[in-house]
Amino acid sequence: MEPLLLGVDAGTSSVKAVLLDLRGNLCAVCQAEYPLHHLRSGWVEQEPEDWWQATCVAIRGALAKVQHGPERVLGMAVSSQAPTLLPLDRSGRPLRPAMIWMDRRAEAEAVRLTELIGAEEIYRITGNRPDAFYVAARLLWLHDAEPEVLKKTWKFVQVNGYINYRLTGRVAMDPAHAVLLQMRNYSTGEWSEALCSACGVAPEQFPEVMEGHKVQGEVGAEAAEACGLRAGTPVMAGTVDSPAAALEAGVAEPGIAVEMTGTSTVVIIPNDRGLTEPALIALPHALPGMHLLLGAMVSSGGCLRWFRDQFGQAEIQSATEGGADSYDLLTRQAEGIEPGSGGLIFLPYMMGERSPLWHSNARGVFFGLSLATPRAALVRAILEGTAFALRHNVETAASAGAEVREMRSVGGCSRSDLWNQIKADVLGLPLLLPRTSVGSPFGAAIVAGMGVGVFPNVRESLQEMVRLERRFEPNQANHERYTKFYRVYRDIYEHLKGDFDRLAAINQ
Repeated sequence: MEPLLLGVDAGTSSVKAVLLDLRGNLCAVCQAEYPLHHLRSGWVEQEPEDWWQATCVAIRGALAKVQHGPERVLGMAVSSQAPTLLPLDRSGRPLRPAMIWMDRRAEAEAVRLTELIGAEEIYRITGNRPDAFYVAARLLWLHDAEPEVLKKTWKFVQVNGYINYRLTGRVAMDPAHAVLLQMRNYSTGEWSEALCSACGVAPEQFPEVMEGHKVQGEVGAEAAEACGLRAGTPVMAGTVDSPAAALEAGVAEPGIAVEMTGTSTVVIIPNDRGLTEPALIALPHALPGMHLLLGAMVSSGGCLRWFRDQFGQAEIQSATEGGADSYDLLTRQAEGIEPGSGGLIFLPYMMGERSPLWHSNARGVFFGLSLATPRAALVRAILEGTAFALRHNVETAASAGAEVREMRSVGGCSRSDLWNQIKADVLGLPLLLPRTSVGSPFGAAIVAGMGVGVFPNVRESLQEMVRLERRFEPNQANHERYTKFYRVYRDIYEHLKGDFDRLAAINQ
């Protein structure tokens, strides 16, 4: 029987489990969903038990699709959404629901941390700018709002850390998740006394940090009964979803980047120098010795979905009646519009923006509308505006020393040929699509293979396993034209930045 590797990714809305053979061929996939709980504006939580139950369903479903599945799994690793705040008591039970990465309740606390320690000092220590996205600000919120929970906390864990704990009975954390706590020195890995003191926590309340491909433990008997794996199956510490997605796309050396694009987009840019940039997110790659700069865009595919839901009833109806894809119908219309959308520029900040702006009050803008603007131009402007946002992140990384010579694309939005060509033209770079695009669990399976020793040279193995099936070359004339529009795009935001804040104040 051919051995298999199990990769699991616990995302924002579901767990996906995949089984790969040692050549990187996909043998089985299974997915199980769970809910998000929006308690109030900016407050987003999930129940850890939902993660565990979905993990068991997904693993069982994947194992059921291959013969003798449990016996063939050499090892497994879990990647996950991040960062998350989840406190456990001494018996390993959650003390409250988890605050996931989308939760923005700690914005005031992020400001307080900045006032206490200084923005430049926090960046110097942690490699990342202070923001409510990171766990540190949420720890300060917990200290003030729920002090009894903080007193009872044995360990703070991440999503994959909780799943691994349920699998093995042991707690650990990989370096990528550890960086997103914003509690440690990025260069040395030492806990920051200043940040721990400000947040009212002790380093002992966090798990041991180990490389993601190291064995954290083995699947216990109770967990084996629940998820269908063989007791004793090795479990690696795992990683964040972004490094795992980078592995799926074969991003293993400087110069080759990937955008993970769907409702939102994360562009992942590797380097081997431990570069940081305050406008981006810095964290270690799952490959030892490699680092990543991440650009995180709140809305990309989400902007096109908004347009479809509000103004695409005809396309929705045609898709329902005829089986076509409503997004394909919209983008097909946009193909008839010249690059530049007839002078229409779209700012894709429909839910504010993370990198490189970090501006929660920013909003979407159509600039250049006239009575001659056809509906199809709005669709194309959305595709172009999100490509401009991608270029903004790539240029910001380049200014920090992380150059990009090739972009790869995975995720739902990579299915649009028009959008892919627009991105290549806007960036002035070739854009390539891997044949297999199941997301981060593919990369998690690679981490599992690293842990059990089947990839002695993982970079060479990735070159063999990651098969690139399509390539979009930039059109130089279009690139030059888009560069002119891109400069206007950048200026529009700068001109409106203060107006976004004034509008937000009125709407409070």
